This record gives sequence, structure tokens and C-alpha cells, in this order.
Amino acid sequence: MKAAITRELAKIIPTIRCHGDFYATGKSEIAMPNLEVGGVGRIALPLLPVQAEQLIAIAARAPYGRGEETLIDTDVRRTWQIAADGVHLSGNSWARTLDAIVGKAANSLGVTGPVSAELYKLLVYDAGSFFVEHRDTEKIPGMFATLVVVLPSACNGGELIVRHRGREVCLDLNCSDSAEVSFAAFYADCVHEVRPVTSGFRLTLVYNLTRSGHRQPAVPPEYDKEQTAITALLRRWVANKDSPDDSSPEKLIYPLEYAYTPAELSFDALKSADAAAAAVLVRAAEEAAFDLHLALVSIDETGSAEYSGYASRRRSRWHRARDDDDDEEDYDDDFDVGEIIERTLTVSHWRRPDGRQPAINALPFEERELCPPGSFDGLEPDEQHFHEATGNEGASFERTYRRAAFVLWPRARRLAVLNQAGLGVTLPYLNDLAQRWTQSGGSQESPTWGEAHVLAGHMLHGWPASPGYFGTRQADEVISMLSSLTQLHDTVHVDTLLSAISAKGLYHGSENEALARAFGILPPERTAELMGQIISANAQMMPGACAGLLARTSEGTQPACPPALLHPVATALVETFLGQRASASRPGCLRWPDPIESSLIVDLLTALDRMDSPSLAGRVVEHVLGNPASFGMDAIIVPAVLGLTEWAPMANVASVQRLRAACLAHLRCRIAEPLEPPADFARTNTVSCRCVHCAELGRFLVDPGRKEWALKAAQHFRSHVESVIRQHDCDLDCATRRVGSPHSLICTKNQASYERRVRQRKDDLRNVERLDVFSEHG
Repeated sequence: MKAAITRELAKIIPTIRCHGDFYATGKSEIAMPNLEVGGVGRIALPLLPVQAEQLIAIAARAPYGRGEETLIDTDVRRTWQIAADGVHLSGNSWARTLDAIVGKAANSLGVTGPVSAELYKLLVYDAGSFFVEHRDTEKIPGMFATLVVVLPSACNGGELIVRHRGREVCLDLNCSDSAEVSFAAFYADCVHEVRPVTSGFRLTLVYNLTRSGHRQPAVPPEYDKEQTAITALLRRWVANKDSPDDSSPEKLIYPLEYAYTPAELSFDALKSADAAAAAVLVRAAEEAAFDLHLALVSIDETGSAEYSGYASRRRSRWHRARDDDDDEEDYDDDFDVGEIIERTLTVSHWRRPDGRQPAINALPFEERELCPPGSFDGLEPDEQHFHEATGNEGASFERTYRRAAFVLWPRARRLAVLNQAGLGVTLPYLNDLAQRWTQSGGSQESPTWGEAHVLAGHMLHGWPASPGYFGTRQADEVISMLSSLTQLHDTVHVDTLLSAISAKGLYHGSENEALARAFGILPPERTAELMGQIISANAQMMPGACAGLLARTSEGTQPACPPALLHPVATALVETFLGQRASASRPGCLRWPDPIESSLIVDLLTALDRMDSPSLAGRVVEHVLGNPASFGMDAIIVPAVLGLTEWAPMANVASVQRLRAACLAHLRCRIAEPLEPPADFARTNTVSCRCVHCAELGRFLVDPGRKEWALKAAQHFRSHVESVIRQHDCDLDCATRRVGSPHSLICTKNQASYERRVRQRKDDLRNVERLDVFSEHG
């Protein structure tokens, strides 16, 4: 279905203009009326038990109607009644209180025009009183509803049940507070009952509600036509959600007509047309298997602002100095909104029709989900603040638009809606599902596994891919997703994610352990294929990470992939490493190649040994030893050989022994070089700069009789010379003498080069000893 669903729904809901429901209820504060009953006298409120007994003593059993008959049967109705002509209500405020109650009831029932209340009788309920379900009859012309006012009286039980067209409400009208009364009103043709009073007494006034000038009595509002139309619309929408060309939104947002604060946001507090729309939507959503919520829709914007003018700015500042109360208004008048830089759309403060608050955090929304589209166009912001320019930052503004709204989505698409919250919400939820599924020991037929599988599908459908550098945060997301899917043994989605890693350039290197575990649940042939795709796309930029992945995948007595299947992958990696094969271009890659580290040689030779590929390992060693500029002996090769020889399975491998021999030759050659401290102050001059100050520096360095040199020059000349000294590792300590102008750079000769060689000699001797030990063991 096309996105026109948002327009179609927005056409139907506004036609539900008659607000109201089949019942009304509430409480009203009162000043106690004067209540007198013939034969008893004035009644104290709250009702005293002794006076309740006196009322019962003069009351009659309440009858009930059956057809044209009026009967008394305590198996049908058990309560006491006093006729209206024996009841007298007076007091300064009672008439106003009753008018207010009638007004509230009429409004909630959806009745317009004048409504009158005529006292019908006074009822007294004692323990055991009840009335089975029944309908009221029209007792006077124009009667359309019954109003029940419960006066302050202490009792338990006696709930009023009202039913209409398959709906039912249970109203607890007990009221013991002397400062208020409870009331309920319902249309005369509604079936209702009073459940047994379990203790105490209840004192109730019953009124007939009438509309003057109306021949036909009012009836409960019915929205069958609108409800049927909305139900059908929702069903068509969800039926088309699985269509490949469906472009409809995941949820629908219909803004309410009235404003509500978060504290006021509930289905019970809706006003007028909003209440009418809610009554229809609740039933339509239930029939169409939809979730319906009330929520607060917010649009937050930030951006640049522009000053309106210097004179206006000066005037508002003067006002601010004089009158803090006008601060915000005058301040805002100084600015105009400029360009919007950031716009955030969220839905929050969720409420269900049953009053519960679901455990849903703020969800993002798209403007195409609004019913109708453009619902927020032309709105005045609820909040708007301007900020003056500070430092390098120009003037800016912040503003927020808020509206309460109905939010609908298909119950079957709940996880798709949750997915809109992003990986920060869905990844922990998926992990929790995986943990619960594992702990339960369930099968893949369990509802928990099914929920996890569906959620993972939604997550992977729009899995984010950075067009450039794929950073640590994104790698952590991949690791989390892979770990959950592997725990679930969800081979379908593991395959999908691994395919995305190679196709979208989502490989970082830190996820090698998670990748190796994921490969372990796939068929070996598929593992080799996916490994080839990932390594082919990344070998040139991340050879070390790719070698690590090859090593992790091939380790163990039962590796994730047999060596024979991995051999073509290893060949491709080695040939890329040797420069004999160009790596496939990584999508949108803007990063520099990773620096070469000793772990590259360790992982690559270890993996090749497991695959029994001595020829490939020999080519790797030959390349490493033949390119000393790229593979420094001290920085890379020696640490790699130490790592390899200290691990027994690799100590006697031919490729490792060849590298070990090269390392020993290198170290012994350097150990044989003479090591003497400087005999005088002559130092090596490696300075390449030929400026006048650096030339003087060079002459100072080679002078055997000078220990200190002072350069008195402008600051930028001193900084240049000091930078050259650091760049060339000159054996000099530098300090600035801040005497006179300009200041002086004091350079004092030290023995840094000799001390470095002493430390290097100790390291060389220790490394030769370690390599010789492993040679003897071999």
C-alpha cells in the first residue's frame, strides 16, 4: 500500500465529531447539602450506621420492572428505596453542585443542549444489597439516561457494572470523604448491575436525566461506520507491509486536537473530539490486531540565529538591566531564526488504553508517518531560546514543538517499530533474548528464538554502513550482533551479516574472535567463501588484521574451516602482501593503510604452518628479509621471531628458523661493535638544515672542546633550532635563559647516543640468549 494511508486515516478520524461515550463517571467536591427525609429528619453526612438503620426502617423494598409488571424479588434486587417526595435537599451550594455534575455527565455522554435532572428516589444499600443486570425504562418524557450520585457513606463492594455493545466498565463509586460525592451516568438502554455490598451502608440519589424539546430520547453514540472503515484501512495496510514495493511507514501518528501535558496524558483524560476518536480507535485497533498508544510527539531544532539590528540589541540589553521580568521577551526580539542545523524527531511518554505505561523509550519518527503529512507545518514552537554569540561561536537558537498524538502500528510489526530506535536499543534487547533462549535450553521453535530471529532480520535490513572509515564503535556493534546471532545459532542471519561485512566494508579487525566463532556454525565451504571475500577486500589496507583472522579461523583441533579450503584464501593474502595482487577496492574507504606490526608475521606464518604451506611461508620470509625499510629488524622481525620461537609448535618450523638465523646474525654483528663513552665533547653532526643558526649548531656539535653553546636570537629562530635538535636526536639538552632581550637558547652536550647504545647492547645480549636457548632446545 502506498504511503497514502496517512491521508486516508486523516480523512476518517475528523468525521467522528460527536464526542461522548455510553457512560460518564467522576467525583465532585461539595459543601454538604441539607438532606432531610420524612420520618427520620435531617441526615448527617457521612452517613451514620444508626441513621442508616432508621432510613431502612421507613424504606420499602425496591422493585424491578419486567415488561409491564413491577415486581419485588430479593433474588433479583435487594435494596431499600425512599420515594422522591419524602426526600428534601437544600443548601446554598447544592443546586450549583448538581448543575455541575449534570453538565459533566452530559458532556461525557456526548449530549448537547439543556439537560435536566429530576430526583427519582433515594436508595439505601446495606450488606448483601445488589441488583442483577437489567435495563432502565423511560420513566418520564425525554428521559435518556440515569444519574447516580453517591453521598458520603462508608461501605465496601457494590461496584456498578455498565455494558453496551460488547464493552463493559466497572465503576467503584464508594465515597467516604465528607467533602466530595461520586457520580455515574449511563444511557437508559445500557445493561447494568450492582454487585453485592460486602459491608457498611451506601446512600445513593438516583436522577432521571432528560432533554427538553426532544421527542426522541438520546442514545449512546455509535461510530460503527467509522470504526468499520478504520479497521478495514488498517487491515489493508498491514496486509501490504510484506510487499517488496511497499513504501508505507512503520507507524502512524495522528496529532490530537487539544493540548495535554505529560501529566495529563491518558485515555481517561481526553477531551471532546479526542475522546470520541479514542473510543473508535481503541476498538478498531483491537479488531485489526494493532497496538494503540497515546504519546508526546516532539520536534527539536537547533541552528544559527541572526541579530535583528544593533539598535534593537542595545535597547533590549538596557531593558534587561532595568527589568528582569522582561528579559526573555526582549532578548528574543533581538534575533531572527537563521539556518536549521540539527533537527530531532521523537515520540515519548507512552500510554496504553488500559492506563499502563509500556517500557518503551523515546522512538524516532519520520514526518511521512504523520497523519496527515505536514501536520506540524505552521505550528508555533512551544519553547524557543536564543543565545548570543560567544568567542568563535555565532548566535544560535533552540526550539521545540510538542503535540500529543495517537500512535498506531501493526502488532505483528512491533519489532520493526522497535528497530527504529536504533542499535543502542536493539542490540541489548537482542542480547537479552539470546541469553534467555540459551538459559531456557529451548529449540529454534520457541517463541523467544522466533522473536530474536525476526528482530535480527529488521536490524540487518537497514544495518548502518559508514561510507568512509569504519571505527571502533561500529566494530563493537558488529561484535555484539555477531555474538548474539552465534549464540542463537541463527545461521541465516550470521551469513547475511558476514556478507554485509565484506560488501559494505564493515571490517575493522577487532572483531576477529567474534568472526571466528560465527564461522564455526556455518558450513566450511561457505566459511571459506566469506573469508575470501573479507580478506580480498581488506588485505591491502589491513594485512595484519587479515592475517589475524586467518590464524583465528584455522586454530584448534577442529578449526572453523579445514586447511584445504583455506589455502586459496591464504594464497590471496600472501600475494597481496607481496604486492603481486591488488586488493579489491573497499567501498568508500578513506583510511590510511594500517602500520606493519610484528603480529602480522606471527599470525601469517602460524596460519601457513597449520595449512602445511611451506612454500608460501618461504615467500613471506624472503619478502620480509628483502625489504628492511618496511620490516625493521628491531621493531618487527626480532619481536616476531621471539614470539614464534617461544611457542613450541612453531619453534622448529623452517621459515621461523630462517628468520631466527637472520636475527642472531644482526644482533651479534651489533654486539661486536665497539662501545666506548665519548672521550671528549665531539658529537656526531646529522643536521641537514643549512641556515646560519643550524650551521653554527653543526660546528658546535663536532667541536671536541665545547660543552655549551648559547644562541641569542628572536623566539622564532630559537624555536627552529630547538625543533631541528629534537628531529635529529642530537646529543643536547636545551633550556631557555630569559635574561635580556632577546632571550637565549642554552644547548649543553650529553651522552644520550652512548646511553641508548648501552641499553641496546643489554637488549641485544638478552635477545641473543633467548634465541640461543630455543636453538639448543630445537
